[in-house]
Amino acid sequence: MPVGSPIVTILVTSKSEDREPVLVGYGVKVDHEIRRRPRKTDVQQAQVAATATSARAKPLVRKLAKDLGVALDSVTPTGVGGVITREDVLGSTQNGHAPNQGKAPSVGADRQPVRGVQRAMADAMVRSAFTAPHVTEWVEVDVSRTLELVARLRSHGAFEGIRVTPLTIVAAAVIQSVKKYPRINSTWLETSEGADILTHQDVHLGIAADTPRGLLVPSVKSAGAMELPELARSIHTLIETARAGRSTPADLTGGTITITNVGVFGVDGGTPIINPGESAILAVGRILDRPWVVDGVVSVRPIMQLSMSFDHRVIDGALGSRALVSMANFLADPTVEILMERATE
Repeated sequence: MPVGSPIVTILVTSKSEDREPVLVGYGVKVDHEIRRRPRKTDVQQAQVAATATSARAKPLVRKLAKDLGVALDSVTPTGVGGVITREDVLGSTQNGHAPNQGKAPSVGADRQPVRGVQRAMADAMVRSAFTAPHVTEWVEVDVSRTLELVARLRSHGAFEGIRVTPLTIVAAAVIQSVKKYPRINSTWLETSEGADILTHQDVHLGIAADTPRGLLVPSVKSAGAMELPELARSIHTLIETARAGRSTPADLTGGTITITNVGVFGVDGGTPIINPGESAILAVGRILDRPWVVDGVVSVRPIMQLSMSFDHRVIDGALGSRALVSMANFLADPTVEILMERATE
């Protein structure tokens, strides 16, 4: 046979007609499908950017917005770099922006719009609670002599036709404490140049009143200059006018320090929220007979709890404590306190 002639011919049948030749060391060519993420459109990118920037806020501001039901996307930022500030969130509630509605109300739920006095009260309380750093202190006092004084005043000719209650003596105690510690009768003012503390010369005593329209806080103007009969009459008239819905705008503005009598509801005390524009509020609890140590002997005494909240920017703990204790001392022996006050005038 000639050199180079084939000796044997072998026929190989491939399972795949499309099989390609294989080079040693390279393996079979595999058709890998390259998968890429779909490229975002300009609209999608704009939406992502808007989401990332429209809700820029610190954690405390986010919590405030959540508590108030405010959608951060609806708030216009005024902070540096487009950051939403606490004032932006509070301002959005005052400007009437719709809060986050959350879940749909359940079947049979009673949903009512918040308007008028209730809306004004809610806005004021939110503004105060999230602006003024509140501190609340308590003290209990034996009011045996206060009740004795109330009984004597009711039968006194100078108080004929005047409703005298323990609240009358509490009001006198607050006024006396203001005279000793004028700083509790102040207003914190934010100005373009910083902050000022305005200490009022007159005591315009606010009295929180539960009325059919909601919570109202009319104030007795120039209460610090009144004698006790006039003060008692003014407080009673102010509350009755508020409950009858006849309070004027002047009655409901201009207070400098407030009393809220939660004792009439059977409550011992609480943590009252300061009325906006003021620096202190006193909550008066119910009078309850309790065991009390007097001269080393346990006896049953009428005990009242006083709870005072104050703005820590204006009133520090020492001043707040002294002012509250002075009120308690007045109620523990009001006759002596009244006589001493008149002797110093």
